[in-house]
Amino acid sequence: MAGAGGCLGRQVAAAMVAVVVAAAAWCSGVAAELERFEQAINKADGSLTCLVVGDWGRKGTHNQSLVALQMGQVGETLDIDFVISTGDNFYSNGLTGVDDPAFQESFSSIYTAPSLQKQWYTVLGNHDYRGDVEAQLSPLLAALDNRWTCLRSFIVNAEFVDFFFVDTTPFVEKYFTEEDHTYDWSGVQPREAYLSNLLKDVDSALKESTAKWKIVVGHHTIRSAGHHGDTVELVAQLLPILEANNVDLYINGHDHCLEHISSPDSKLQFLTSGGGSKAWRGDVKPWNQEQLKLFYDGQGFVSLQITKTQIDVTYYDVFGDVLHKWSTSKPSFSSF
Repeated sequence: MAGAGGCLGRQVAAAMVAVVVAAAAWCSGVAAELERFEQAINKADGSLTCLVVGDWGRKGTHNQSLVALQMGQVGETLDIDFVISTGDNFYSNGLTGVDDPAFQESFSSIYTAPSLQKQWYTVLGNHDYRGDVEAQLSPLLAALDNRWTCLRSFIVNAEFVDFFFVDTTPFVEKYFTEEDHTYDWSGVQPREAYLSNLLKDVDSALKESTAKWKIVVGHHTIRSAGHHGDTVELVAQLLPILEANNVDLYINGHDHCLEHISSPDSKLQFLTSGGGSKAWRGDVKPWNQEQLKLFYDGQGFVSLQITKTQIDVTYYDVFGDVLHKWSTSKPSFSSF
């Protein structure tokens, strides 16, 4: 027992040292390179497949369990390699700590299908920031469920595609002034330095990427006809970086719906997958119908099937029925 306690203590100590070092880098104004993970490509045909789900953590209620069931079935059919979560992982106020039973009740005990026992790459949403953020980032959660990978911002490299996960909540001004909710900003202060360094890191990483496909994932919308609409801070600060670096897809949650919006100014596509549980807001904003390829005000999820020359995107509802398909391709010799 003493040995186990000592091991746990060393894990906690190591995690604390990592947090201190990272905080020192941000506060000193020195940009820290985003952490990278390597995603193996194991299929004989060289393809990579994942599911994308967001705004889900409600202990199985609001059809979360039904969405999870369909994800398991589609995941088996497609032989997925991993899952992306677009944030708002635990409602309504994140986790209270690493021992919060909500981690099991909303994650481990819900996504039980064999096909979903793959790595989950996860970003934080605004509801996650209302709780103990460091709990979701803690390696102790990965010890409880080894699928769990959650950082503020990071990169997943997979040969011909790079995924850039961006912490979008600190960009939103109103969260720092509203009085109805309390947020855990302990890891992002001073905010101006944090955001400046993050934007520099993302821009630098995108410029250095030689992957055929570049996909950026964040919680908040950039373009959306849903309840929250566009996130003006991301339109002003992040979108120009994505366009300048020829990003192919921006994938988000936040609006509890499924959307596909094309850009009139570039090849960039905006994909919303925020239908992991509570949905049916009942409102949609006017939008150019040539750009709004899909708006579904309900629960569901998205699949991405990626090869060196093509991306196939499919949207599914809570029953597993296909709502929308879209594909894009590049010649095999093209680097962007």
